[in-house]
Amino acid sequence: MDELSLVHLPALMSLSTGGADVIVGIVDGPVALDHPDLAQATIKSFPGWGVGCRDPRSVSCQHGTSVVGILAASRQSQPPGIAPECTYVLRPVFTENTPAGEMPTAAVREVAEAIVDCVHAGARIINLSLAVSGGGFTSDQMLRAAMDFASQRSVLVIAAVGNHRVIGGNMDVLRHACTIPVIAYSLLGQPLPQAHIAASIGRSGLGAPGKDVFGLASSGGTAVFTGTSIAAPFVTGAAVLLRSIYPAVAASEVKHALISTRAGQQRSIVPGLLNAWAAYQLLSTHTYRKVLA
Repeated sequence: MDELSLVHLPALMSLSTGGADVIVGIVDGPVALDHPDLAQATIKSFPGWGVGCRDPRSVSCQHGTSVVGILAASRQSQPPGIAPECTYVLRPVFTENTPAGEMPTAAVREVAEAIVDCVHAGARIINLSLAVSGGGFTSDQMLRAAMDFASQRSVLVIAAVGNHRVIGGNMDVLRHACTIPVIAYSLLGQPLPQAHIAASIGRSGLGAPGKDVFGLASSGGTAVFTGTSIAAPFVTGAAVLLRSIYPAVAASEVKHALISTRAGQQRSIVPGLLNAWAAYQLLSTHTYRKVLA
């Protein structure tokens, strides 16, 4: 079974490639814009922020390219991008000087500012495949305010929970009502043991492919990735397609459809697997009933 089939994305992808009017915020590292499989993607930057990589070998460039590639790569690439026709606004928070072998991190204040920037840019979905470092009373307040702002604007935040085998993560993000936390699963349908876990993650989270996943390599071609960072864009892609098909549906309804149709682990601190097609079917029925009413 491949990554897309594990979470029942192919059927949903057959209905939509996304739409240019659906803006997706990516808070991550820079992206190798010269990758052939991203040639047709619409990836925009914020004023004063570059989105291209200075060093395609850097950890940050590899990270950003792999995350964006899952979403925005051509449907002819291997693997195909989930929603290549959407508009992606990239707000880099990772520098390219992260030492090799270490995962890039972002300061709480910068993540908060990046979330607000994405909302102002019109993002309807924001992908956070990152670890948040530092924090303090003021910066934590900023992050909570940024999440509240996203929720008020009906923005859905998809957040990787992290890979350090601990309870929790940045709970200001992961517990928020507008967030879907994501853990990584193997292609055998088993959660990876290194993901963060917590009761709130089990209640409102999803699992997605995150073990030996093929994605775009920043130096060209493909590479294999493991972790919750690469799992999160699968959930983001499902949410993006649902919002492309039903643009009037609120973020809370999309979240409900995704969470209530997940496979297994319904009463556990480990969330069940994404079932993108079941979420579409539920949302389609619910939307149809609303129209009839």
